[in-house]
Amino acid sequence: MHDPAPFGYSHTATVPAGTELVLIAGQYGSGPDGAVVSTDFSEQVEQAFRNVGVALAAHGLDLSHVVQLRTYVVNHDVSRLGPVAGAVRESWGTRPPTQTLIGVASLATPDVLFEVGAVAARP
Repeated sequence: MHDPAPFGYSHTATVPAGTELVLIAGQYGSGPDGAVVSTDFSEQVEQAFRNVGVALAAHGLDLSHVVQLRTYVVNHDVSRLGPVAGAVRESWGTRPPTQTLIGVASLATPDVLFEVGAVAARP
């Protein structure tokens, strides 16, 4: 198989027996008040990944514990792959988690353009 890291994901991940899974619900580009921080797609992606980090920290974990991402992109086209892959590279470097990207017509509210859910593993 090709090396998917430049595209922001890995083909596989393993979770050792006895590991606790922490599930992070879909995070979007919101600030502390729940409002979307920007109408810009790239800025929403970056904020959503920061929010995943905050959610993980609440469980004593960080991004290195993430084994799977599920990303949802409104009106997906190839131009939106760059910002998503870039945010993943910035967060995980050359060892990204597995990821499934799903193009959708809309999300919870019309101003939300991107959402990401995560599965993390606590050793």
